[in-house]
Amino acid sequence: MNHLSACRLLRLAAGVVLFCGAVVLPGCGRREGTQYDLSGTVTFDGQPVPAGQILFVPDTSKGNSGPAAAVPIREGKYDTRSANRGTVGGPHVVTITGFDGKPDPDAELPEGRMLFSDHRIEVDLPTKTSTLDFAVPATAQ
Repeated sequence: MNHLSACRLLRLAAGVVLFCGAVVLPGCGRREGTQYDLSGTVTFDGQPVPAGQILFVPDTSKGNSGPAAAVPIREGKYDTRSANRGTVGGPHVVTITGFDGKPDPDAELPEGRMLFSDHRIEVDLPTKTSTLDFAVPATAQ
Protein backbone atom coordinates (compact mmCIF):
# COMPACT_ATOMS: atom_id res chain seq x y z
CA MET A 1 0.00 0.00 0.00
CA ASN A 2 1.46 3.36 -0.96
CA HIS A 3 1.41 6.52 1.15
CA LEU A 4 -1.51 8.07 -0.77
CA SER A 5 -3.71 4.96 -0.28
CA ALA A 6 -2.86 4.84 3.42
CA CYS A 7 -3.87 8.51 3.81
CA ARG A 8 -7.18 7.90 2.03
CA LEU A 9 -7.87 4.86 4.19
CA LEU A 10 -7.06 6.83 7.33
CA ARG A 11 -9.36 9.70 6.26
CA LEU A 12 -12.15 7.23 5.49
CA ALA A 13 -11.75 5.56 8.90
CA ALA A 14 -11.77 8.96 10.65
CA GLY A 15 -14.92 9.92 8.74
CA VAL A 16 -16.67 6.70 9.79
CA VAL A 17 -15.70 7.28 13.44
CA LEU A 18 -16.98 10.88 13.33
CA PHE A 19 -20.23 9.82 11.69
CA CYS A 20 -20.82 7.07 14.25
CA GLY A 21 -20.07 9.51 17.06
CA ALA A 22 -22.55 12.02 15.68
CA VAL A 23 -25.25 9.35 15.49
CA VAL A 24 -24.61 7.50 18.77
CA LEU A 25 -23.33 10.11 21.25
CA PRO A 26 -26.32 12.46 21.32
CA GLY A 27 -28.25 9.81 23.27
CA CYS A 28 -25.47 9.23 25.81
CA GLY A 29 -26.12 10.74 29.21
CA ARG A 30 -29.51 12.06 28.20
CA ARG A 31 -32.60 11.60 30.21
CA GLU A 32 -35.47 9.50 28.93
CA GLY A 33 -39.00 10.63 29.69
CA THR A 34 -39.92 12.62 32.79
CA GLN A 35 -37.21 12.30 35.41
CA TYR A 36 -36.68 14.11 38.68
CA ASP A 37 -33.45 15.07 40.39
CA LEU A 38 -32.83 13.41 43.72
CA SER A 39 -30.09 14.20 46.21
CA GLY A 40 -29.32 13.52 49.84
CA THR A 41 -27.00 11.94 52.34
CA VAL A 42 -25.98 8.34 52.91
CA THR A 43 -24.79 7.25 56.34
CA PHE A 44 -23.48 3.93 57.64
CA ASP A 45 -23.76 3.27 61.35
CA GLY A 46 -24.50 6.98 61.83
CA GLN A 47 -21.43 8.22 59.90
CA PRO A 48 -21.27 9.64 56.33
CA VAL A 49 -20.31 7.02 53.74
CA PRO A 50 -16.96 8.26 52.34
CA ALA A 51 -17.35 6.67 48.89
CA GLY A 52 -19.65 4.30 47.07
CA GLN A 53 -22.60 4.01 44.77
CA ILE A 54 -26.36 4.21 45.02
CA LEU A 55 -28.46 2.50 42.35
CA PHE A 56 -32.12 3.38 41.78
CA VAL A 57 -34.06 0.70 39.85
CA PRO A 58 -37.81 1.04 39.15
CA ASP A 59 -39.65 -1.84 40.85
CA THR A 60 -41.32 -3.65 37.97
CA SER A 61 -43.05 -6.06 40.38
CA LYS A 62 -45.05 -3.03 41.57
CA GLY A 63 -45.81 -1.77 38.06
CA ASN A 64 -43.08 0.87 37.81
CA SER A 65 -40.86 1.21 34.76
CA GLY A 66 -38.21 3.49 33.36
CA PRO A 67 -34.45 3.82 33.31
CA ALA A 68 -32.29 3.00 36.31
CA ALA A 69 -29.90 5.58 37.73
CA ALA A 70 -26.46 4.75 39.18
CA VAL A 71 -25.04 7.64 41.19
CA PRO A 72 -21.72 7.97 43.03
CA ILE A 73 -21.58 8.67 46.76
CA ARG A 74 -18.87 11.13 47.78
CA GLU A 75 -18.28 12.24 51.36
CA GLY A 76 -21.71 11.03 52.42
CA LYS A 77 -23.63 12.79 49.65
CA TYR A 78 -25.20 11.81 46.35
CA ASP A 79 -26.91 13.83 43.62
CA THR A 80 -28.46 12.39 40.46
CA ARG A 81 -27.40 15.56 38.61
CA SER A 82 -23.77 14.42 38.95
CA ALA A 83 -24.62 11.42 36.75
CA ASN A 84 -27.05 13.37 34.53
CA ARG A 85 -29.67 10.76 35.44
CA GLY A 86 -32.81 11.52 37.38
CA THR A 87 -35.35 9.07 38.72
CA VAL A 88 -38.81 8.40 37.36
CA GLY A 89 -40.41 8.39 40.80
CA GLY A 90 -42.65 5.70 42.20
CA PRO A 91 -41.69 2.30 43.66
CA HIS A 92 -37.95 1.56 43.42
CA VAL A 93 -35.43 -0.93 44.71
CA VAL A 94 -32.43 1.06 45.94
CA THR A 95 -29.08 -0.72 46.26
CA ILE A 96 -26.29 0.99 48.17
CA THR A 97 -22.62 -0.05 48.32
CA GLY A 98 -20.17 1.79 50.57
CA PHE A 99 -16.37 2.05 50.81
CA ASP A 100 -14.01 3.66 53.32
CA GLY A 101 -12.73 6.15 50.71
CA LYS A 102 -9.04 5.30 51.29
CA PRO A 103 -7.70 4.18 47.90
CA ASP A 104 -5.24 1.28 47.93
CA PRO A 105 -3.69 0.95 44.45
CA ASP A 106 -1.61 -2.07 45.53
CA ALA A 107 -4.79 -3.99 46.31
CA GLU A 108 -6.62 -2.51 43.29
CA LEU A 109 -9.17 -0.77 45.51
CA PRO A 110 -9.71 2.71 44.00
CA GLU A 111 -12.44 3.59 46.53
CA GLY A 112 -10.85 1.78 49.46
CA ARG A 113 -12.05 -1.18 51.44
CA MET A 114 -15.70 -2.18 51.34
CA LEU A 115 -17.78 -1.14 54.34
CA PHE A 116 -20.91 -2.94 53.13
CA SER A 117 -22.21 -4.36 49.88
CA ASP A 118 -25.57 -4.35 48.17
CA HIS A 119 -27.73 -3.00 50.98
CA ARG A 120 -31.22 -3.07 49.43
CA ILE A 121 -34.13 -0.85 50.36
CA GLU A 122 -37.59 -0.66 48.79
CA VAL A 123 -38.78 2.93 48.62
CA ASP A 124 -41.45 4.97 46.88
CA LEU A 125 -39.56 7.86 45.26
CA PRO A 126 -41.19 11.26 44.82
CA THR A 127 -42.36 12.58 41.46
CA LYS A 128 -40.66 15.92 41.90
CA THR A 129 -37.12 17.16 42.52
CA SER A 130 -36.43 16.16 46.13
CA THR A 131 -33.99 15.35 48.89
CA LEU A 132 -33.98 11.85 50.35
CA ASP A 133 -31.52 10.57 52.96
CA PHE A 134 -30.53 6.92 53.48
CA ALA A 135 -29.26 5.44 56.74
CA VAL A 136 -27.54 2.06 56.35
CA PRO A 137 -27.43 0.19 59.68
CA ALA A 138 -24.23 -1.32 61.07
CA THR A 139 -25.81 -4.77 60.59
CA ALA A 140 -25.51 -4.30 56.79
CA GLN A 141 -21.89 -5.51 56.90
